[in-house]
Amino acid sequence: MATPPSLPEHDPYRTPDAHLVPPSSGDGHELADRWARLAAALIDGVIALVVTVPPMLMTGYWQAAFEAGRSGGLGFMPLGTTVLWAVIGFALFALIQGYPLHASGQTWGKKLLAIRIVDLQGRTPPLADLLLKRYLPTHAIVNIPCLGGLYALVDSLMIFRQDQRCLHDLIAGTRVVRAT
Repeated sequence: MATPPSLPEHDPYRTPDAHLVPPSSGDGHELADRWARLAAALIDGVIALVVTVPPMLMTGYWQAAFEAGRSGGLGFMPLGTTVLWAVIGFALFALIQGYPLHASGQTWGKKLLAIRIVDLQGRTPPLADLLLKRYLPTHAIVNIPCLGGLYALVDSLMIFRQDQRCLHDLIAGTRVVRAT
């Protein structure tokens, strides 16, 4: 019986070896896990709901929203109402999240999950930069009917890029890393 031929040292048909390492930001910071970012956003969303829903109920906002939906047309709230509640929502966000963002580049949700926002040099961005570049543009755009939903979808899906930076990260020049 013949012996099988020996395999060459380099088999051109072999799949390449992949050396997987956790994504790094390039400056020693390990990028935050996508699931941790999602969970932090959900925690921050629940905090926002707990704070904003009661005033919306007390002022009749929800009743007006339901009536706009039943009115037949496109079901949009009046522009003035939308702008008013967008401003109130952003002000409440800044009030609730301002302290941890200023102190450590973390929202309360990010703090609970040990992740934080840094600039491209790995430093904690100033509070004004975080609010005006990272949060305000997104907050303003998502309040635009139709376009806001599309923006939110694209922004969220960009987390699957290799550098894991969402659209709001690109706008603000930030990234989210594990807190050390």
